[in-house]
Amino acid sequence: MTSNDSAPPLNFVASDALRVGLYIFLDIPWFRHSFTLNSFKISSAQQICELQALGKTRFRFDPDRSTAPVSDPVDTPQVVAVVSPPVDVARVEKVARIQRLTEQRKDLAKIEKSFAKASSVMRNLNKNLLLHPQEFLAEMDHMVDEMVDVFLKRPEVTLQVLGENAGGEDIYYHGLNVSVLCLMLAKELGLSPEQARLLGTGALLHDIGLSEIPDKVLRKHPDQYTKPERELRALHVEYGVNLGTKLALPQEVLTIIAQHHELADGSGYPVGTSLEHITPLARIVSMVNYYDNLCNPLDYASAMTPHEALSFMYAQRRSKFDPNMLQMLVHSLGVYPPGSIVKLSNEAIAMVVSVNPKKALRPWVLVYDSSVPKDEAIMLDLEMEPTLHIRQAIRHDTLQPAVHAYLCPRKRVTYFFDGKPRNETAGG
Repeated sequence: MTSNDSAPPLNFVASDALRVGLYIFLDIPWFRHSFTLNSFKISSAQQICELQALGKTRFRFDPDRSTAPVSDPVDTPQVVAVVSPPVDVARVEKVARIQRLTEQRKDLAKIEKSFAKASSVMRNLNKNLLLHPQEFLAEMDHMVDEMVDVFLKRPEVTLQVLGENAGGEDIYYHGLNVSVLCLMLAKELGLSPEQARLLGTGALLHDIGLSEIPDKVLRKHPDQYTKPERELRALHVEYGVNLGTKLALPQEVLTIIAQHHELADGSGYPVGTSLEHITPLARIVSMVNYYDNLCNPLDYASAMTPHEALSFMYAQRRSKFDPNMLQMLVHSLGVYPPGSIVKLSNEAIAMVVSVNPKKALRPWVLVYDSSVPKDEAIMLDLEMEPTLHIRQAIRHDTLQPAVHAYLCPRKRVTYFFDGKPRNETAGG
């Protein structure tokens, strides 16, 4: 990201001097023109015709991102000869795009409400687990049943990354994240509804033993642990199994709790068992737990982006996981999982907000555009934008302050799901 993204240069070109290769800015509201974004590199004579049809006498441009010198002669008669109907077609497409964006915002608002409801159950876990165990388990079972119904019975589920207003820092993001991602894999693995329920319950409760660990240990950075503190924290697995036994949890769930830190190469704990002795459901939870801990560690400074975490697991830690399940995780999350910051083919910076289950390289993205208010930020369904694609993933800490504040990369990446088929959205 260069300084030009936060403060574009004040260079102007006359309307009749536009040419392919100029990177221009449209200083008018996004919904009043037919183009996908407010800034882009001109790629065709048709775009020049559409720009000139806006009636502006000049356009601001960025010479650093342009590949054509503005001083070169321009064959204006050829440009003017392009007929106007394509502009009308583009405007119709823009209206459809705005409708899709409106529907997407409505869907996200509904999802955040559902997440808030689910997170309230988890937030009260420690308080209600032993005081009112039957009520808590009934409420949790109902939540898991709803999630299983969505993931196994709907034709398509879209994974979303939620904003900060989904909940506060005290909410049990981790258990929900692991449960959502595990159930996403349950669908890919072809698990039965009963197996999926056991998986979802085990994923939600895999860390219940942490309730027995003092807060002063839990909130301490792992690098600062003494040996006794490290050993005490590791006991949360044993404590979790004991609690689960008191609650009469199914044996499959108890095994998930017991094995959620075991790894395929035998390097996990508490037993150090190898892949063939880890149950299939526990393999899923162990892998997803590892992924979410990379994205959401206790120390924010050491957090990996979702793209980095997935790449790291696949390239450098592959031996620690069931290879088939790891392959499915990569396939399900996509090359650029929700929460990833990316650079698009037109140089725009965006955040992936929703995965496309059918086309991993064509997710929904939230685009940085300084000319569009943050609360009206443009979201694009890249499946519907054939001229755009993701060029690369970039780290959060490389963003200019203005871009970082606009996109608000999550300190904690939080997932939830949309069970509405992608092709039901307006204009889709």
